[in-house]
Amino acid sequence: MRASMLVTAGAVLVLVGCGPATPSTPDSGEVGGGITVFAAASLTETFTRLGEDFEAANPGTEVRFNFAASSALARQLGQGAPADVFASAAPANMKQVTDTGAVTDTPTTFARNKLAIAVPKGNPGKIAGLADFAVADRKIALCAEQVPCGAASRKVFDAAKVTPAPDTLEQDVKAVLTKVTLGEVDGALVYRTDVRAAGGEVEGIDFAEAGQAVNDYPIAPVAQARNAATAKAFVAFVLSDRGRSVLDQAGFVLP
Repeated sequence: MRASMLVTAGAVLVLVGCGPATPSTPDSGEVGGGITVFAAASLTETFTRLGEDFEAANPGTEVRFNFAASSALARQLGQGAPADVFASAAPANMKQVTDTGAVTDTPTTFARNKLAIAVPKGNPGKIAGLADFAVADRKIALCAEQVPCGAASRKVFDAAKVTPAPDTLEQDVKAVLTKVTLGEVDGALVYRTDVRAAGGEVEGIDFAEAGQAVNDYPIAPVAQARNAATAKAFVAFVLSDRGRSVLDQAGFVLP
């Protein structure tokens, strides 16, 4: 069974898939039934694959995902949204949910990521580095500062002493990447894993200041998980050699 995906529309979670979701089972201490994983948007491709691999390794399970900005997911969890696992793109958002008691286990850092410049194929805007993000006639997309990719962007611009002039501020990194793939902007800052996930649709440009804003990705089961045994098993799977291999192939830095 393929892992299903949830998307956020306000505070409502909508199932995207071809059939009804397998319901979560009362926790019996055995791995089985469905779980809902809240995961940072930058984990979309990687966790979708891990979800499928987990289901294959654990027949009778189903992994459903809600991918969005970590700040939005943390807010939903703090408001009591039902979930079994939270994987954040920044420790600050994980701390939000531990502070509210939505997560009580000690989170584990499972990956690290850093930014890269993304430009459309052929680089029509002739973007060469961060300095071009301050040029008025360049069309630029960035993440809003309240989400992890936006906070990281602010750090690298401060390190480079560049004041960017964005034309649009998006609520998660995938929305920023979409602006690039559609050719709506000349350049953007996304995670280097997003550049790799886009394949040949965009080109990536590394820059020295990216090392000033490396994001740690923590993961933990949710305290009120409806299926605690399977939630813990999924976290263990992400931390396993198989999980690390998939993350490494996607371009994440392994801790």
